[in-house]
Parts: sequence; structure tokens; C-alpha cells
Amino acid sequence: MIKTVAIQGVKGSFHHIVAQQYFGSGVTLKECLTFDEAVQSLVSGSTDAVVMALENSIAGSIIPNYALIDTHNLHIVGEHYLDVQHHLMALPKQDISDIVEVFSHPMALLQCKEFFKRHSHIKLVEDKDTAEVAQRIQNKNLKGVAAIASKLASELFELNIISESIQTIRNNETRFAIIKRENHEIPQKEINKASIKFQLEHKRGSLAAILNVMSDCKLNLTKIQSLPKIETPWKYAFFVDITFKDFEDYKKAKSIMEIMTEEFKILGEYKNTKQ
Repeated sequence: MIKTVAIQGVKGSFHHIVAQQYFGSGVTLKECLTFDEAVQSLVSGSTDAVVMALENSIAGSIIPNYALIDTHNLHIVGEHYLDVQHHLMALPKQDISDIVEVFSHPMALLQCKEFFKRHSHIKLVEDKDTAEVAQRIQNKNLKGVAAIASKLASELFELNIISESIQTIRNNETRFAIIKRENHEIPQKEINKASIKFQLEHKRGSLAAILNVMSDCKLNLTKIQSLPKIETPWKYAFFVDITFKDFEDYKKAKSIMEIMTEEFKILGEYKNTKQ
């Protein structure tokens, strides 16, 4: 039974919203300013699960988070897609001309860069968390400073929304993973998505051969991302998401890929929520 969930950020963050939507309001939140801190809380046993953003429809993948899951031998047991609306907020009785600095998470700034091209007088500063900036503005009564955060954050920290939905593309979704120490979440018959990692021999056609196996076994490749192997220069690990209709097709492909790859690892087997 889930009792405590670690999130990157504070209450009012998008991770907080996902935790509420996925687990309900009955769980206890552990607020962590970094993903490393959230993962360590899970590894140590002080939390039961972690909510972790993995990719955004505008800004792309958060590659280090895949590496965190892999390094600590954790498991993706579920996923949740959130419509992310970024709002510019500050203390009351201010408008856009009063704002001289905006602090926010690098991913949020990246998703809103077109908006700030139209307001070049504002200095953009990278920070650890969207909602934590909103909290800081309230606590320190910071005028001339704005945050990019959720509507929930504006309500919790009593800030005024100066401009709504400032992200470059209106339809802005982030995919969050639910991470646990073990992978026994749902019955096998309900599993239709998997996240895997593999490493290949450095020779012509090795990746193409793996992709052919996936195709022949009726797997749908929804994501592929490479990450350098730090300890072995110019070798790469591939992180792949695949969906399937029949678990037996996936099981067959898995047995073949385990033979064809130098290193094969399952990061998670779970239910596809984007169908």
C-alpha cells in the first residue's frame, strides 16, 4: 500500500498535481528539490514511490532521469500524462512591465521561450523548481520577480496570474513515470507497454537488426534515445519504449533481444495510458 510519495518540487508543482491524480489525496508527499534526492528517498525505503517527469511534448526527454532509474535498478510501474499549462505569476498589483526577472526550472523556461522573446526586458534565471519559486516570492515578498508555475501554485501561494498559458505550443503535455523498487503492479494480461535498455556491438546494422526484431514481433516503437556509456568512450546505451497488443509477442521479442544485445535490461512493464 502506498503511503508516502516523493516528488521533485514542492506542493503546487506539476509533480504534486500528478501525485494527486494518480494516487489520490490520501498519500503523504515528500518534497524534494532534485530528482536525485527523490530517488534516494525511494532507495533508502523512506518513501514508497516516486513521481518523475520523463519527457515533454515541446522540450523532449529528460535523459538523466532514465539514467537514474537504470543506475539504481528501479522500475517504472505506471505512467501519467499531464496537460501542462504554464502561467506567469507574481505578487498582486503588478503587470508584465513591472517584472524584471523570472526564475523557473530550465524545462519550463525552454517551453516558454517564444513568449519571452516578446518581453526582452525580462531576465530569465534557471532555478530548481517552478512552484518553489512561487513559494519564495510569497515568503520573501519579492516584487519585480515572477514565477512560471501551475494554477495550483498561484492559489497556494496567493500570487496573481499576469499571463496565462505562456508555453510556446498550447497543447503541452508531459509524461510522468511512477517509479517503485519492484515491478509487481498489474497482472500480466494488462501489460501492453515496456521500457527497456540495451547496448549493442559497435558494428554496421546492429541497431537495424534489433528494430527488425521489434517489427517482426508486432511491437510498436514509441521512443528511442541513446545515452553515452561514460566508462566506455564512444559506446552508447539505448533506452526504448515499446507498446504491443499481445504480451506473448513482447515475450518472444524479449527473448530474442536478450541474445542479440551485449546488455539487456527491463526498466518497466506497465499499462499504456496514451492509446
